[in-house]
Formats: sequence, structure tokens, C-alpha cells
Amino acid sequence: MDTDLAAAYERCRELHRSHGRTYFLATRLLPAWKRRHVHALYGFTRHADEIVDRTEELPPAERAARLREWSDGFVAGLRGEPVDDPLLPAVLHTIAVFDLSIDDFDAFLRSMAMDLTVTSYATYDDLLAYMEGSAAVIGTMMLPILGSSDPAAAREPARQLGLAFQLTNFIRDVGEDLDRGRVYLPEAHLAEFGVTRDDLRQARTARRSTSAIKALIRAEVARADEHYAAAAPGIPLLLPGSQACMRTAFQLYAGILDEVAAAGFDVFGRRATVAGRRRAGVAMRSLLTRPGRPVPALVHS
Repeated sequence: MDTDLAAAYERCRELHRSHGRTYFLATRLLPAWKRRHVHALYGFTRHADEIVDRTEELPPAERAARLREWSDGFVAGLRGEPVDDPLLPAVLHTIAVFDLSIDDFDAFLRSMAMDLTVTSYATYDDLLAYMEGSAAVIGTMMLPILGSSDPAAAREPARQLGLAFQLTNFIRDVGEDLDRGRVYLPEAHLAEFGVTRDDLRQARTARRSTSAIKALIRAEVARADEHYAAAAPGIPLLLPGSQACMRTAFQLYAGILDEVAAAGFDVFGRRATVAGRRRAGVAMRSLLTRPGRPVPALVHS
């Protein structure tokens, strides 16, 4: 591997280690040769997200221009043109090694561009259209790297796991997203429980949810569980060497919802995180689980 490519993979690994601790832990359970490719996908998605969310002091037009410029560099790299970027060589190499669908990357970048202008979603179908690019395609990008005994059957569960992970993030991060001017929970769901955006802002300031907000979050957790249930059958379809990784990621992300439930579905009091001891225990149990075993059903009381 040439020096520039090795450095790009290392840059992606560092982004993953620093910003995606739960997923990074799970990735350590993969065969060593696969890890760098997962880091590359994480680095790609993380860098795009940072262009959108870590440049908030810039006008939207300039942020959009930065995302467009970086996306254009990616497309140029796909055409075989030289790429002057610290992480794109790793992404381009991973795409070539596994013949990943460029349509998935296009869909992802379109969803990232939406975050520059869209601050709310009227219905869950509207949110799903966004999450198709921001989350479902991550599952289908990952599937060729993980490998499967039946890729066609594993594709929809992979999509569903991406949706489950993202909805988990939206539930946990309601306050942080609100600070950025966004509410991902659909307006129709808020209206169903009599919750307004002002109610969310007041709860963010008070660091305490109202009973109506707690009821809303409980319903969103139940909706996320439906995606996890649809994703679970896909894990036994993965190649044996990949199952411990994804079983761990599945259980740790679902564990965030356990913490939300333990807090009485109050997402404003503290950020829901899975304790380090539990994280290590989940990883160890996943390693000891015989490949092909189903993932236990989730229960968030």
C-alpha cells in the first residue's frame, strides 16, 4: 500500500476512533483486513457531516459550496483523476475493492445537502425519504464488506439496521439537533402528543421533559424497535467473521434506548450513553455467541 493511501486509511481510523466510539468498538471484532474498509466508510460519512454541522458560523451558501466542492472532488476521484484530500483515497480504494454502488454515495451526499436547508419533516414518510440517503444506504454500503451467505436476503435487514441506528441517534440527540435549528421527529408525531417546537426548546432550557414529551419519546423508541426487529434476521446471514461485530453494534445502539427508557424517556436531563463495563460485556458475549444464532428481542420498558 502506498504512503498516501495508508495515511488516508489512518485518517479515517482516527475519525472513527474519536467520534464513533460505539461502532469503533464493534469494528474491532471484525477480521483485521476488513476493519480499514469500515473505517473508510465512517470517515467519508463523518467528514461530510462535519462540513454540514461543524461550520455553523459560515453562511448556508458557503457551507453548501464547501460540501459541493468536496463532493466534486470525490466524483473526480471516481473518474480516476488525482485527489488532493486526506481521506478520499481510502474511500475510493474501498469502493474499488468491493465494487460498491456509487448510487448509495450519491444518495448519502444528497441527504447531507438537505441538512443545510431542511429543518423539519412533516411526516414519518418524509423523514424516511431523508434517512434513505443518510442511513439506509450505509447498511447497503457495509454489506459487501461484511459479506453474506445470502446477500439478496440480507439487503433489507441491512437497510433497516441503518434506519434503526439513525432513529436512535435522533431520539438521543433531540436537544443537540434543536440547538442546530433542526427537529427530526416528524411534525405529525409532535402534534399527536400535543408537543410544539417551543415545548422542546423550553425542555432543553429546563433540562427536563414534560409528560407529553416523554410520551412522544416512548412512541419513537417503539418505532425504532420496529426497525431493529426488521434488522435482526440479517445478522445470522452475515459471514461468521462479521457476525460478532454487527451483533455488538446492534446491541450497543439498542442499549442507548435502554438508557433512554431508564431515564423515564426524558432525553433532556442527560445524554443517554452505554457504560463502558456494559459495552465490554456486550462485545465479549458477542464473541462467544455461536454464528447463526438469532439476536435476542428488544424490550424497552
